[in-house]
Amino acid sequence: MALAQGADAPAEDGEFLGTLTLGESKREVQTDTATPITVVNQEEIEDRQANTIAELIDSVPGVTLVNGSTPIGSGINIRGFGANGTYGTDHKVAILVDNASVGAEELYRIGTQLFTDPSLYKSVEVIRGTVGSFEYGSGIVGGVVRLETIDASQMTGGEPGFAFRQSLGGSTNSNGFNSSSTAAWQPTENLEFLANYSWREQSDQTDGNGNTIGNSAFELPSFLLKAKYTAGDHSVTASYTDTETSERDKPYDSFGTTGGSFGNVDRDTLSQTATLAYNYNPANDLIDLDAILSYANQEIDSTYVDGSSPLPAFIIEPIVGADQQYETTKLTVKNTAFIASGSIVQDLRTGFEVISRERLTANSAPGGDNNRFAVFVVDEIGFGNGFTFTPALRWETSELDPDPSLGITETFDDDALMGGASLRYDFAGGLAVFGSYAHTESLPILDDLTNVVFREQAEVADTFELGASYDKIGVFTDQDILSLKGNFYQTELTDVTSYSGVSEVELQGLELEGSYARRSGFYIDFNANIMDAEQTNTAGVESDWVNFPANNARITFGKRFSPLVDLSSEFVVSDKSERNGTEQEPGYVVANLRATITPQEGVLEGTSFRFSVENVLDHPYTPYLSTRYAPGRNLKFAIARDF
Repeated sequence: MALAQGADAPAEDGEFLGTLTLGESKREVQTDTATPITVVNQEEIEDRQANTIAELIDSVPGVTLVNGSTPIGSGINIRGFGANGTYGTDHKVAILVDNASVGAEELYRIGTQLFTDPSLYKSVEVIRGTVGSFEYGSGIVGGVVRLETIDASQMTGGEPGFAFRQSLGGSTNSNGFNSSSTAAWQPTENLEFLANYSWREQSDQTDGNGNTIGNSAFELPSFLLKAKYTAGDHSVTASYTDTETSERDKPYDSFGTTGGSFGNVDRDTLSQTATLAYNYNPANDLIDLDAILSYANQEIDSTYVDGSSPLPAFIIEPIVGADQQYETTKLTVKNTAFIASGSIVQDLRTGFEVISRERLTANSAPGGDNNRFAVFVVDEIGFGNGFTFTPALRWETSELDPDPSLGITETFDDDALMGGASLRYDFAGGLAVFGSYAHTESLPILDDLTNVVFREQAEVADTFELGASYDKIGVFTDQDILSLKGNFYQTELTDVTSYSGVSEVELQGLELEGSYARRSGFYIDFNANIMDAEQTNTAGVESDWVNFPANNARITFGKRFSPLVDLSSEFVVSDKSERNGTEQEPGYVVANLRATITPQEGVLEGTSFRFSVENVLDHPYTPYLSTRYAPGRNLKFAIARDF
């Protein structure tokens, strides 16, 4: 995302004038690829002071949050898929933590895609749509969220020694507090260890009207352990993350603010990931081999609180007292080969995955095993004449093995060949145009076991994209930089099994990203997403699809006053949401202010101070798809120190 870069600047007569050092904006626009991708680096992670990963990436075009300020009862929606007002996830958005696949499938209003502390991560990469997803899974229609945990060598500078970082923060809405402690030790140049413990908590927040937002309090401890050993061309990395939260007498419907007919529960939620990664990268362009063994465990254990529901206990208790557990074990082996032949250059990635998912049987959540095998190939081919062609294929098999308690004695096998391709042409002068097509299939999941039709029916999605980008140094003066990217997409989802009463979904949208920076330190970041979508029900009647988000835009104006101070103001604009002729939520404008102070010398060197005011005008609003009011004005502050 940093736009500062050096540029050799010739004079008009061809004389070399030297290297220009330009300013930086908050986030780099990825203009060098046809894939719609956004990267949030560690600096922005810290600047945003987000409570959740969802809240961190809501500034990415096409990404919409469902109750994003709390870790439980929230979710990520990308291009209208993922979390919505009914499900915590529809399994069309893949989330990876150090390559471990996390997240539930289709749990009604308690499903969590991801809850963990943002302090554990050095970067978050969001791939929107299908075209860039074939390396990571099947049935991905909304997109992929890839999280990479922090490394010890980041803190030690790659040199033997010990480093420690402590951050403390708080917020005024309501009594928020967070702490993150990270210790890094590098006893030798080829061995490193890291440990992080983070704690985050808040009371029930208030909205812009001053009313309490029910079910918004939480306590969230997380920790990370990581080690890496390098021996010549070989390296082995191990990581483990653990996040958990305990709630007492809270609504079973974690999307809601009161217990309602479901009543309340005592609930313990646990998310664990573990990875063991091996890399072999000799001095050979044809070999860069990765073998990654990962394990992810998600548990939701609930106990009904007597008398909290108006329904008789013998009816409601078996439903809300059901315990959920997902365990996903995955082996990924892939190789990246760099192949040059004349003017043609290739980055060829080939690999296979073995995936095993075990799910505990619970009320309305059939359990069993889902074993899958996949092979994939992605080949980025540059022809040397401005054209880049990137075909991708993925073939995946699936076997559903029901839990014996379901009374289903047979297994269900399926397979699918998926793929797509993108073509990009780079004109001289910074302009590029691109287009892509992608086809994916969502093979039946464990939720489909008890439906005699769905357990043998794959959802099918086809996406077309067309766009352009522009990247130029020296636009209005010789000391500025402009990056723009626009992407139109159209997706058709057929043979639908994820949404009740729906047989087909068609959506189309436009994503815009832009960044402008001057050497003086002034910068502007902009992005927007405009969508429309229709559904066809099982009776053949067409109507608006209610799960796509409101049209929205976000613009940030900022100024860096030397490396010491960075001030910015962010404005979020959302259009009103009208579905089938009825207004669901009115539009709104929200302003956020941020300041980062990083002393470069003296006793405060190595210390950073961050301040922000979110929802400056204390505006009451509810983002469409959310089931709660958004928080009102919230002053956040954080201090971090490197030792």
